[in-house]
Amino acid sequence: MNITGRTKITGLFGWPVEHTLSPAMHNAAFQHLGLAYCYLPFLVHPDNLGKAVDSIKALNLAGVNVTVPHKERVIPFLDFVNEEASFIGAVNTIVHREGRLTGYNTDGRGFMRSLEENHIDPGGKKILVVGSGGASRAISYYLSEKADSLSIYDIDREKLEKLAADLSSIRANVTALEKLADPADFEVVINATPLGLKKDDPLPFDDSGFTPAHIVCDLIYKNTRLLESASRKGCRTVDGLGMLLWQGVLAFELWTEVFPPVDVMKSALIREMR
Repeated sequence: MNITGRTKITGLFGWPVEHTLSPAMHNAAFQHLGLAYCYLPFLVHPDNLGKAVDSIKALNLAGVNVTVPHKERVIPFLDFVNEEASFIGAVNTIVHREGRLTGYNTDGRGFMRSLEENHIDPGGKKILVVGSGGASRAISYYLSEKADSLSIYDIDREKLEKLAADLSSIRANVTALEKLADPADFEVVINATPLGLKKDDPLPFDDSGFTPAHIVCDLIYKNTRLLESASRKGCRTVDGLGMLLWQGVLAFELWTEVFPPVDVMKSALIREMR
């Protein structure tokens, strides 16, 4: 990569960031298009988040992505948050333009694009989302607009009830489950919990009733035990790689005002995962 005095810097604020695939994805696209940008990971301790956000202006960064555990905590440090991110209550992309920091959330739209890429239409379907954290809030915002019904479950009752109440203020088809219903009673089932990140993690829910008629998604961007089991039962499966890709595509476009080469970004992600 040719770094010059004209190179614009983007990056990622997170704790930790060692596992991130985003630099490979974005830098491949910058190089392919010949854009004078680069993407760097920044290890930002939660106690230093405010200082890190101030540094975007101080160092004239073009913008950054924001990941765990900063997506919700970063909002008070921004000049403006768009309507979507404000409702979701989390920001994953910051754009610095003319001395103003604007927060966006591209996770939900990224997930919907990944479904579209897999020829899955959530419209009119009964959908179950397990988990009510930031990722769940982002995808549920869009799924509730399309689904016949959206049911959400989490062992964290406070988070679950907050999400359900927020969605119910704009949608009439959202239910917070007091106990986890049989996933087989739904057409689309989505794991939005961290269960599956580790090889020895238990399944996030019972999949014994799944049939080839079911669609099973996991927001973790690898082939988890859940997806392997669902595939053996003939289910259509979607991992989180597409969501990772498309949220990055949308962030790239926000920073550069250029639509990136999606195939180049996807290839870079796949190479990095090997």
